[in-house]
Amino acid sequence: MQTAYISHPLCLKHDMGGHHPECPARLHAIEDQLIASGLYSYLQHHDAPEVTREQLLRVHDAAYIDSIIAAAPTDGIISLDGDTLMNPYTYPAALRAAGAVVMAVDLVMAGKVENAFCNVRPPGHHAERGEAMGFCIFNNVAVGAAHALAAHGLARVAIVDFDVHHGNGTEDIFRDEPRVMLCSTFQHPFYPYSGAETQLPHIVNVPLAAGTDGAGFRRAVTEGWLPVLEAFEPELIFVSAGFDAHREDDMSSIGLVEADYIWVTEQIKRVAAHHAKARIVSVLEGGYELHALGRSATAHIKVLSGL
Repeated sequence: MQTAYISHPLCLKHDMGGHHPECPARLHAIEDQLIASGLYSYLQHHDAPEVTREQLLRVHDAAYIDSIIAAAPTDGIISLDGDTLMNPYTYPAALRAAGAVVMAVDLVMAGKVENAFCNVRPPGHHAERGEAMGFCIFNNVAVGAAHALAAHGLARVAIVDFDVHHGNGTEDIFRDEPRVMLCSTFQHPFYPYSGAETQLPHIVNVPLAAGTDGAGFRRAVTEGWLPVLEAFEPELIFVSAGFDAHREDDMSSIGLVEADYIWVTEQIKRVAAHHAKARIVSVLEGGYELHALGRSATAHIKVLSGL
């Protein structure tokens, strides 16, 4: 069974300015490393469709969606907040980024692939039900999870998030949805300064102190995530795959390396094989040191592919 690789050229045209760390070159860094590794040609390639309004409305308020449409500029760059900007291609790119995850769910649920990686931007896990923030417009992974529940009738889906920042948007959207389990590690205290106080049976946040290395991360996953994931028995697992906890990424102060991303992907695959018919949908979130991003994402995809 192949791994689907889903992206779209419009995701390269969303550009928040030359100074901005969330840049189009991030997608090239991953693709270039996949090609250099020889893995690229073994993946099943798809262009992402546009997400529909109905699919967005499962996780975002109508007024918020309309505000993004109204804000979209015809030229230049406008700011939604201090970190999140739009150019004329941002809204079309955001539609494709969310649509990629919907496509991934449909491919995996149809048995056409075992798993999928969505190499898309803008990222999504900071986008709340009614607010853009942290480089994110629509919450891509949340759109996919809601689609799995609504369109495919699943009863339990899990989202695991190893981005170095707390996925406040995903937590906001699914706070009252026990059919979705969210397991997350993130540096704390750190942007967006949330998550550490959450105590809900289906939201398991494991804050990591600055300076945590791979051994500390692996302990957090082994002790914090894996027992609750096994007990939850998810029918599909989503990954908010942020690679900004890498030790070379100066966005954070966590010291992960490629071997840690390989290890955590192996753990996710094991749970998926046990409970979810091996079904995994992984979605790019952060990762801003381009060489480390390319190597880490390729290591992750290589484990997904089984090659």
